[in-house]
Amino acid sequence: MSAGTLADKAILVTGASRGIGAATARAAHREGATVIAHYGANSAAAQRLEGELGAEQIHLVAGDLFDPVCTRRVWEKAVEAVGRIDVLVNNAGAWIASPLTDDGWTDGWRDNLALNLQAPADLCRFAIGHFRVHGGGAIINVASRSSHRGDDADHLAYGAAKGGLLALTRGIARGYAGENILAYAVAPSWVATDLSAEAVDANAAAALPLREPVPPEDVAETIVFLASGRARHATGATVDITGADYVR
Repeated sequence: MSAGTLADKAILVTGASRGIGAATARAAHREGATVIAHYGANSAAAQRLEGELGAEQIHLVAGDLFDPVCTRRVWEKAVEAVGRIDVLVNNAGAWIASPLTDDGWTDGWRDNLALNLQAPADLCRFAIGHFRVHGGGAIINVASRSSHRGDDADHLAYGAAKGGLLALTRGIARGYAGENILAYAVAPSWVATDLSAEAVDANAAAALPLREPVPPEDVAETIVFLASGRARHATGATVDITGADYVR
């Protein structure tokens, strides 16, 4: 497996039907990777992506990542499709509210931990076991600026879950580097997707240092670079992609 190319790598991208995930699938495909594109409910968007990229180097895998049984099946179907996975990109997630009301708090914490932390953690676990058999691999977790600074009062659980994802990434990097298992995180600010369009209006965008949300392609290009093997000794690192909206 030669560094600097994805031509001989298979990459599983969760949440690949839209936004960062779709951009990552396109960028990885451009670099020659075989892409396993996971999606949840948006089968139409996933099929459009498959039609755009061609069925030869992309495989679609559906599954509800709120459900641990389905999460395991997503991994199993991905391995069945290609035989070996070299890179896991944990992109699927959602900005789920957790207000202080009784139902909002309980449901918000449950759903944030399930989708934004437990599912990525389970997939990391499956990937580590797979990578140990196959001589190594890479995990790239999509976190958030909220991982560093916390989120707003109605999204405390989201910030906590994404903060946990960073701790998970660092622990994997430290614990498994000797087995050629690498782990990275990327932490975007607001990303210009259909899901964030209502949250980032023109006034909010004008207040950002670059006067615009982060293009999903910027995140995707960073992910593909980390997946390429050209920055092995950056394992454990988090790359902030915020357009200077959050600088640490």
